[in-house]
Amino acid sequence: MAKDVLCEVNNCVYWTQGNKCDADSIYVVSQKGNRASSQEETDCKTFEASM
Repeated sequence: MAKDVLCEVNNCVYWTQGNKCDADSIYVVSQKGNRASSQEETDCKTFEASM
């Protein structure tokens, strides 16, 4: 398990200083079913926009 999850999306409610993700768990999916060939084919479903 990763100790630190880094994130540069600073308008996410889980973003914390130092580009860290503070979510309890991370959910990443592939845009093409259950396999991805590159980073561009993945999405973080944990993202929630901050107000």
